[in-house]
Amino acid sequence: QLQAYGGGLVQPGGSLRLSCASSGTIVRISEMGWYRQAPGKQRELVARVSTGGSTRYADSVRGRFTISRDNAKNTVYLQMNSLKPEDTAVYYCKADPVTYSSSGYWGQGTQVTVSS
Repeated sequence: QLQAYGGGLVQPGGSLRLSCASSGTIVRISEMGWYRQAPGKQRELVARVSTGGSTRYADSVRGRFTISRDNAKNTVYLQMNSLKPEDTAVYYCKADPVTYSSSGYWGQGTQVTVSS
């Protein structure tokens, strides 16, 4: 139900915007999150946004990344600025519905590589 895209290769200090879209209404009824997994590491939370628009970030990205949502477009975004090599990972979006009990829904990953 979730399609993540926008990854790519970028130089250190550059920017990328990831998008996570749904063909249905799952985004508008869910808390949405971006997670990432680097090679050999566990998947970690990057940012989350509530249905009301409240946000929280991992310490490592706060001030550089911005999560936002557009319920009309059933899409959530992750604007990533001042990218560092340590941001290199596969990025995943996740929807956690608030209207019913669920273990959540994952989108497929999109690769972000920060390298000169």
